[in-house]
Amino acid sequence: MTASPATLVIGATGTTGSRVAAGLTARGHRVRAASRRAAPVEGATAVRFDWYDPATHEEALRDADRVYLVPPLASADPAAVMLPFLERARAAGVRRAVLLSSSAIPAGGPAVGQVHQALPGLFDEWAVLRPSWFMQNFTGDHMHARSIREQGVILTAAGEGRVAFVDADDIAAVAVHALTAGRSPDSDLVVTGPRALSHTEVAAVLSEVTGREVVHRRLTYEQLRDRLALSMPREFATVLADLDRAIAGGAEDRVTDTVERLTGRPPRDFRAHVERALAREAAVR
Repeated sequence: MTASPATLVIGATGTTGSRVAAGLTARGHRVRAASRRAAPVEGATAVRFDWYDPATHEEALRDADRVYLVPPLASADPAAVMLPFLERARAAGVRRAVLLSSSAIPAGGPAVGQVHQALPGLFDEWAVLRPSWFMQNFTGDHMHARSIREQGVILTAAGEGRVAFVDADDIAAVAVHALTAGRSPDSDLVVTGPRALSHTEVAAVLSEVTGREVVHRRLTYEQLRDRLALSMPREFATVLADLDRAIAGGAEDRVTDTVERLTGRPPRDFRAHVERALAREAAVR
């Protein structure tokens, strides 16, 4: 008896990948959970996968007919490793690919924008998720969350530009829909939260909910770029600083109906996200 095809989830222990894997297994789908150390993922088959180690690719793709793609971290040119893998995936029988990109990066744009542009030519069934910035950036292990915990400060070059921050749970729900719906989206999907907020407004919500003062400190473009370059390649630090500068200019001040239209429920708002994160933190103490 032949097993049903599986979904390969790349980055299955990460912020969205872990949620996508959980959402798929909860619906009864077979999942091959890919990570560099083949870490166990409940309900899934753990497989080792490294974008930069082609020897791990064939086994990861075994039995998979669809794939959730999380690009390699901190890479200014992910297409260099992703496109050869996607050619291999198509040859191995993958027919649907769902790519995690960013609302700030269009098809043909920098970094993962090159993969976005190529995807429709590689697969008959595809979707590109373009979420706005994650709410988890302020409550998880992101540099913003660390500076909030350690110094009570959010450091950006975004000025008073607004972003409709989105919860990773909502991104994953859209991804699961894109992977499993009878009809493939065959489009890019801009995924946002319900309301656009400036970082100053984010700091105010965090202060109110946590009872600890959090402030937004504005940096210049150059200050942010140089600060980021201390912990990542300068080329990628420049990409991130460019994105903050775009936010300052209003590029992310938009709200879409993608979450509600595809999942049937409204996206979580930022205050509710922070309250839930605080409750979870208290529960594990």
